[in-house]
Amino acid sequence: VQLQASGGGLVQAGGSLRLSCAASGSTFSRYGMGWFRQVPGQERESVAVVRWGGGRTYYADSVRGRFTISRDTTENTVSLQMTSLKPEDTAVYFCATALTQTWGLFDRRSYAYWGQGTLVTVSS
Repeated sequence: VQLQASGGGLVQAGGSLRLSCAASGSTFSRYGMGWFRQVPGQERESVAVVRWGGGRTYYADSVRGRFTISRDTTENTVSLQMTSLKPEDTAVYFCATALTQTWGLFDRRSYAYWGQGTLVTVSS
């Protein structure tokens, strides 16, 4: 299973970016896909996740209302539309796939496969 993330870059505060993640490889059952981010020296945090069956979404408080996660079950992709970006959104963003929801879909411990990360830099 491979996850390929793309779409990161440099943007000014208030701007927008769209991240995409394509899943390829073996067909498997998944509970959801999500986006996470990490700043050097800090733990990886959950940003937004989507339940694969049904499409219910969950967001971190810090991004709710600004970010929108969506999935395409036919193309096996998940996207993150980010608007009103803030300097504190600067991080490496990772997409991942959850094969279990033992810890809940928003908990990164549920995620088994991870993409390589894409850097988002928001300048003030």
